[in-house]
Amino acid sequence: MASTSRDVIAGRGIHSKVKSAKLLEVLNAMEEEESNSNREEIFIAPPDNAAGEFTDEDSGDEDSQRGAHLPGSVLHASVLCEDSGTGEDNDDLELQPAKKRQKAVVKPQRIWTKRDIRPDFGSWTASDPHIEDLKSQELSPVGLFELFFDEGTINFIVNETNRYAWQKNVNLSLTAQELKCVLGILILSGYISYPRRRMFWETSPDSHHHLVADAIRRDRFELIFSYLHFADNNELDAGDRFAKVRPLIIRMNCNFQKHAPLEEFYSFGESMCEYFGHRGSKQLHRGKPVRLGYKIWCGTTSRGYLVWFEPSQGTLFTKPDRSLDLGGSMVIKFVDALQERGFLPYHIFFDKVFTSVKLMSILRKKGVKATGTVREYRTERCPLKDPKELKKMKRGSFDYKVDESEEIIVCRWHDSSVVNICSNAVGIEPVRLTSRHSGATKTRTQVHQPSLVKLYQEKVGGVGRMDQNIAKYKVKIRGMKWYSSFIGYVIDAALNNAWQLHRICCQDAQVDLLAFRRYVACVYLESNADTTSQGRRSRRLETESRFDMVGHWIIHQDKRTRCALCHSQTNTRCEKCQKGVHAKCFREYHIR
Repeated sequence: MASTSRDVIAGRGIHSKVKSAKLLEVLNAMEEEESNSNREEIFIAPPDNAAGEFTDEDSGDEDSQRGAHLPGSVLHASVLCEDSGTGEDNDDLELQPAKKRQKAVVKPQRIWTKRDIRPDFGSWTASDPHIEDLKSQELSPVGLFELFFDEGTINFIVNETNRYAWQKNVNLSLTAQELKCVLGILILSGYISYPRRRMFWETSPDSHHHLVADAIRRDRFELIFSYLHFADNNELDAGDRFAKVRPLIIRMNCNFQKHAPLEEFYSFGESMCEYFGHRGSKQLHRGKPVRLGYKIWCGTTSRGYLVWFEPSQGTLFTKPDRSLDLGGSMVIKFVDALQERGFLPYHIFFDKVFTSVKLMSILRKKGVKATGTVREYRTERCPLKDPKELKKMKRGSFDYKVDESEEIIVCRWHDSSVVNICSNAVGIEPVRLTSRHSGATKTRTQVHQPSLVKLYQEKVGGVGRMDQNIAKYKVKIRGMKWYSSFIGYVIDAALNNAWQLHRICCQDAQVDLLAFRRYVACVYLESNADTTSQGRRSRRLETESRFDMVGHWIIHQDKRTRCALCHSQTNTRCEKCQKGVHAKCFREYHIR
């Protein structure tokens, strides 16, 4: 902030153009004229990259600082003048036109009619050549996981971690192989956890884990984990609370969308990343299994593949659309991400946190179908039967209306409670009978169910399925940094996505999520094991091909050999592994 004479600025014509003046011009004018009693405050507008590298640089001694010593981005920033309130130069104020009072925009009333919806969307005919290509590649679990933590992402993390350690005067010299080993330990902690992570390396027989101990030394793991970094601290966005993990979020979103199954139905909702520290973005969510932590906006397929995610930080970083709240704006962002693959008639399902008639209208204009439960005050005065009146009617009763101009239907259905549901694509017909549990009679009864309610219940659970998969074997190791739990969440999400692709691509040889995670963890740890160093137990490493579930066939052999699993005599063997294996032992031998 600087002060200058009013007549200096006015005399040189700067006052009338102060909005377009640069700081350097104002400082030059100040140097040529002497100051007097009439003063005016000059404020420097912050530059676009206010969190850039120049903010850490010293611009000279404070007592002798001149304009020429300021960074160029500051010197060429715009300045604003603020009247000090002396009451002078009122003529200038009188010449300015009075601001026109903005008229309130009157929204046209919607016309609601009692009829079924007549949507004009096209049918889903898109094929997915990328999934067919993945099927032909016959990728192992490690190969599927590395679709997301690919070579570019691994090298990026290695470079940023080494940069951060160097800034702290530590020569870390992290390699990609070591980073994968660290990832393997984090994945393993999801299904084998100790009260203290150092117990993995203890020599005590009740806790020693030779797979971890052979892969990396304890102090080396602790050093790498403490310096794990994902962004350049000199290029952080001050307005983004997740700036230190923003590059990783961008990379993961790109990879998730690149390899996502192309489907018609998607689910959008909130997920929680557990966190108990003092970070400002932490939220308390009473309706979630994980009540305290970071709230993450998630768009998934109906099976639970995470397509797009964004950590919530209110309106600090994400500005909502004027006509929508923050939740509705995030739905629009997810739809925009989907439409990068093509403008197809996607169908999005979400709950009452996001749904509004206005959102349905916007999505309809984008060519996207949507269905979701809706709060009554967001139905734009749709004249449905009163909930109290509907509760007095038999279970399965419903009322509905359609907006004539935009073909948006709002239905109120009496189930165990009264539910409001809104859609721009699915209507009432056909009405089906469904079995519901009756608390009064302790039996199951048949009730009528509109078509949009049935489809909503079938397709809305994608985010919940993803949460369930992550919660089963989530990464347990946490660090001192606030984002360590978030990194564990990203790893778990990538493993969930890789497993979802495995279920699609390997339908004849599927493994469950636990076996999938174990495979990835063991391969990463075994590939980094050092069996030649003194003091380490020497053991033969299993080859990755044994567990890749590709090309393993049982064949007859003339000479009987020992079974590699049960060690009894057998006359069959695996053609690929060239190991004797009984038919009854074949599956167990090839699964971790």
